[in-house]
Amino acid sequence: MPVPASPPWARQGLRFLLVGLAQLLLDWSLYVLLTGLGADTAWANPFSRFCAMLPGFWGHGRYTFADADGARLGWARLARFLPTWTVLTVLGTWVLSWLAGTRGLPAAWLAKPALEAVLAVLSFLALRAWVYRR
Repeated sequence: MPVPASPPWARQGLRFLLVGLAQLLLDWSLYVLLTGLGADTAWANPFSRFCAMLPGFWGHGRYTFADADGARLGWARLARFLPTWTVLTVLGTWVLSWLAGTRGLPAAWLAKPALEAVLAVLSFLALRAWVYRR
């Protein structure tokens, strides 16, 4: 008896997780480095997320959401991706700035991966439904 194929969202979810973990490692490392060197969270978080966004957009289009027709990249998808990324970045930066101001920078460093996990759920839904749709 053949094994039923997993639903597309499950395959995409696993691939999203793999690409996202690589993004998180880059993003978090840069954020900690920059803020540890004295950069303000309001500047360091968008910069670190931007550096991780570039390979993430490509990875999600080429790997996570690709299908038999090929990669899902291009200017139209980038135009849908950027507002999504911007909204999530503003939200995350606001939370991290609040944490750094009220609880201190080490609390923001520790909270960033958990915050990014919450933002990743919102990101997956937006990317799947809007940015990388066919």
